[in-house]
Amino acid sequence: MAASTNALVQDVLENAKNQFKSVEVKKDIELDIDCGNLLSCDPNPVDINDYRANKDEFLQSLVRDNTQLLFNQIWKLPINRVDDVVVAELPGPTTRIPREKRIPQAKARTKWEDYAKLKGINKRKRSRLVFDEATQKYIPRFGFKSNNDPKKDWLLEVPNNVDPNQDMFAKKRTEKKERVAKNELQRLRNIARAQKLKIPGQGLEPKPTQSKQEVNKAIHLAKKSTASIGRFEERLPKEPIEKNAGRKRKFDPLLGHLEKEKDREKKILNHILLGKPKIDVVQAVNHEMREGDIVQEEIASRKKGEGKGSRKALPKSVKRGSKQKKGKYR
Repeated sequence: MAASTNALVQDVLENAKNQFKSVEVKKDIELDIDCGNLLSCDPNPVDINDYRANKDEFLQSLVRDNTQLLFNQIWKLPINRVDDVVVAELPGPTTRIPREKRIPQAKARTKWEDYAKLKGINKRKRSRLVFDEATQKYIPRFGFKSNNDPKKDWLLEVPNNVDPNQDMFAKKRTEKKERVAKNELQRLRNIARAQKLKIPGQGLEPKPTQSKQEVNKAIHLAKKSTASIGRFEERLPKEPIEKNAGRKRKFDPLLGHLEKEKDREKKILNHILLGKPKIDVVQAVNHEMREGDIVQEEIASRKKGEGKGSRKALPKSVKRGSKQKKGKYR
């Protein structure tokens, strides 16, 4: 019984040896193994006859032996256990392998990041939940069920200095769209600054050269961008004066002030029904004098023989062959 058991064990071991190869691999020339890159280079020459006889089997055997030698070197490194997993500490790579892509450049900082670095402002991550005093609960800072949820503000207060007929909900939506558009514009400006592209200023089109009028417009816009709207800004030498500066058109409100509207309509009706059309006497006299001078010049030119054979048209108020004494007008 014992003999049969020993024979069975020997058969199992022999089958295992035939099925699995040994971990010991012999090479005429040692491999160049780089554990940091998990790389092994085999400098041994290739047997051409074995390769041509059976390519697949030859390559599989060669890869298996070289991989076994690589793993033998890895198991010689310091080993740790992390979460029931055996981990080997790899050393630094010794072989320089070319990159597929270039090294990524450092991301360009935005204007706010430059300002924060200059002033020493440290970025801190805000919590996603905030405490609401009205409900005495923690609610999301933004998004669904937050204070900024449009469904939550079903009633809005109208300030005293605002037209009572103004739609506050539409105003709130417009202000939000403006904030989003401003943030998007600033994001595009940061991208253009990072790529070192020319950023056109307000009022200037992106052209290689700007005209004098465009430069003047940019100067006036830059002055008005201050808090005082350019009141205390010094004038540049030979700076042109802006036309219609400080003038604003005033329009009457569409609603309200019924008494003023009635008075204005009464004045229009009285002017149409009772009043007479106003005649500018000075303008009428000047027109007659100017027309008379034209007629006299035409008559004098015909007497001197100028324009023979031509019959220029006289003014409608003068007939051909008629004579007028100098100094008398109609």
